[in-house]
Amino acid sequence: MTETTAGPRAAGSGLDVRSRIILLTVSLAALALVVAGFVLWISRTEQVDNAIDATLERTAAELSDWVYASDGFPDTAALLREAMRTEVPAENEAIVGFLGGNLFVVQGTITLNLLDDPEFLAHAAPLTTGDQAYLYTHSTQSTQYRFAVVPVRVGDTPPGALVLAFDRTAEHIEVRSLMLTFLWTSAAALSVAALAGWLLAGRMLRPIRELREVSATITERDLSRRLPVRGTDDLSALARSFNGMVDRLESAFSSQRQLLDDAGHELRTPITVVRGHLELMDPYDPQDAAETRDLAIHELDRMHRLADDLVLLAKSEQPDFVKVRLTDVGDLTSETFEHMKQLGNREWFLAESAEGMFPLDEQRLVQAWLQLGANSVKFSEEGSRIEVGSSASPGEVQLWVRDSGTGVGEEYLATIFERFNQVDSSRGGAGLGLPIVAAIAHGHGGRVDVASLPGVGSTFVLRLPVPQSGSEAHPHALEWQQHGGMQWPTS
Repeated sequence: MTETTAGPRAAGSGLDVRSRIILLTVSLAALALVVAGFVLWISRTEQVDNAIDATLERTAAELSDWVYASDGFPDTAALLREAMRTEVPAENEAIVGFLGGNLFVVQGTITLNLLDDPEFLAHAAPLTTGDQAYLYTHSTQSTQYRFAVVPVRVGDTPPGALVLAFDRTAEHIEVRSLMLTFLWTSAAALSVAALAGWLLAGRMLRPIRELREVSATITERDLSRRLPVRGTDDLSALARSFNGMVDRLESAFSSQRQLLDDAGHELRTPITVVRGHLELMDPYDPQDAAETRDLAIHELDRMHRLADDLVLLAKSEQPDFVKVRLTDVGDLTSETFEHMKQLGNREWFLAESAEGMFPLDEQRLVQAWLQLGANSVKFSEEGSRIEVGSSASPGEVQLWVRDSGTGVGEEYLATIFERFNQVDSSRGGAGLGLPIVAAIAHGHGGRVDVASLPGVGSTFVLRLPVPQSGSEAHPHALEWQQHGGMQWPTS
């Protein structure tokens, strides 16, 4: 049994978009030219036929008037001779006279001589015996004629008639020439249009071609390629959307890789410590077993905290990491200050408290603020002074902690918010506290500023952008409150 697998359409198995656009455009243009050519041919043919009929009718009327106004002719034959002598046929026109149904006299031109077409003369002869004037069309093996029969008669002499004939085929040569010119002109115009369309379509579809080429080169290991953005049309919007999508993918992959790297790096140490103590533990010694158990629980607790911090940092890259609600900054300050006083035996002092309702994520800010407080406790002496406060200025809320601890050297300020970067590893911790604070500030669209002097202390300030005048200045303040918060834009 043969198995078949459905797969992508093979390259080259059909026309590409560029070719289909040109084919459709040229086909529509060709159809329009065909319709225009048909209308032109009908119109010009009708114009030529109308001109022939008008000439025949005018000449027949002039001959009829001349015949009825003439007198003194002894018979019909004399009248026919005089009429033929006075009437000069035009190009592609000939005049013949019939007497008693028989050919009597012929007057032709260089372009038309009816004696050369006996088939036409045989057809016209029976029509000359009546007494009514008519217009006829007749085709022979040689050509097609449009002719008029004008009866004449003098007294009781045998009746006669003048036949005025136009070579209709020759008269339409100009129409055929015009249509041939139209055909070649249309073909040239279609060729130029196809070439111009091919070049223009190639230029217009270049972003799509670049999109295909770039997307084919993007892998989970290389997300650096981007599309060039040109102009402000729909295709440039597509390029911007694609670049934004790749940016998000790159950020997601980078966050995943960093999480794996961080977890592998930081979790390896406590695992090694626990395993080493378990391997050296004497299971028959209760004291050794108890000490090893306590150490293992301590290391597992540290691993648990580390894992929680890493997960939190990974979530900080997600768009819903920060969920803002209208928050009373004064209440937030007082409640957080009460929590901070439980962090350590320090001289805690609430220096300032802002007032007002602002769109903030209260839970995340409490977490970040407490982390700053814990950091100040870690790097300060027991009983030293730590100040906490908040303030509001137009467009910004500041939450700060100031201590009189060891301070941070200038060489560490540039990297203090990087993961696992510790100024003094002997103080404990995994070096993830300040990166978490920075991630929460960044989630609000803000930042963390630090000012520090070694031996004097440090001041950490969360700067968070808010509407200019709190809840009163923002038209959606009530909507935020009723719908459980809206995501604040991130930078």
